[in-house]
Amino acid sequence: MDWDNLRYFLELARSGTLAAAARRAGVEHTTVARRIQALEKQMGAALFAREAGGHRLTEAGRQLLPAVEAMETAVLGVERAAPAQAGAGPSGLVRVGATEGFGTLILAPHLARLTQKHPHLSIDLLALPRMLHLSRREADIVISLERPTRGSVIVTKLADYTLHLYGQREYLARRPLVATREDLRHHAFVSYVDDLLFTKELQFLDQLYPPERFAMRSTSVTAQYEAVRAGAGLAVLPAFLADTDPVLARVLPQEARFTRTFWMSMPAEAKHLARMQAVWSFLKEVGQGESGRLRPDRR
Repeated sequence: MDWDNLRYFLELARSGTLAAAARRAGVEHTTVARRIQALEKQMGAALFAREAGGHRLTEAGRQLLPAVEAMETAVLGVERAAPAQAGAGPSGLVRVGATEGFGTLILAPHLARLTQKHPHLSIDLLALPRMLHLSRREADIVISLERPTRGSVIVTKLADYTLHLYGQREYLARRPLVATREDLRHHAFVSYVDDLLFTKELQFLDQLYPPERFAMRSTSVTAQYEAVRAGAGLAVLPAFLADTDPVLARVLPQEARFTRTFWMSMPAEAKHLARMQAVWSFLKEVGQGESGRLRPDRR
């Protein structure tokens, strides 16, 4: 039986759609569909029910799944035991999921250098304003604001970072002075869209001063940053994003200060893969090396 067909079967069973399975496998969705058709012909049974939202395992598919997962474990064991090509270094694709600001400003340039160092290594960086799930195979390594508590995963604290309340200097000069929290009632705010907030760790303003008005809200921290730069109002932003911008100034720097933590996780089953080890170790170094930028108050 062709292992490639079974591998695509696993990807589709885990992701639920041809497009997601294709991304995970690094092929076109037509390749996944063709492989599944070949496997179903070989098995003499339909393994998936085609639905509007994707593909769902049939009873035959559910019966096959444990055996294929056992085969995958065996294949990974062989891969771990096989000696790496001399001097080749880590190879293959690693998909890294991270929050938008951290992924874009901090990780992207570092990961670019990593791929230059290891030309056989490829990185997919998913810098998104939403949660990414290891259980859904959306990424191989996830950097999140909440520590994972479920599943067979390896978790480590990557780094703490600080956030402050910021405003555009010209905006602050023409509006009432902010000396106390009560003075914030005179100001408009920029923040996240409440019902689309993907983690409670990004709820700040209720702890500081419940705004009377939002000038603008966005799911994107980058969009919030640009809105504050344009003078729309005040916003809580990561120090690594806003501190070096001469257009912005901190507001109530002693009171409006927040600390959050980046957690890094990956599936326990993948910890022995050379490419995963290389990226995991590298990201830990990045977290340590960027501590001064992430927490500028502690320099």
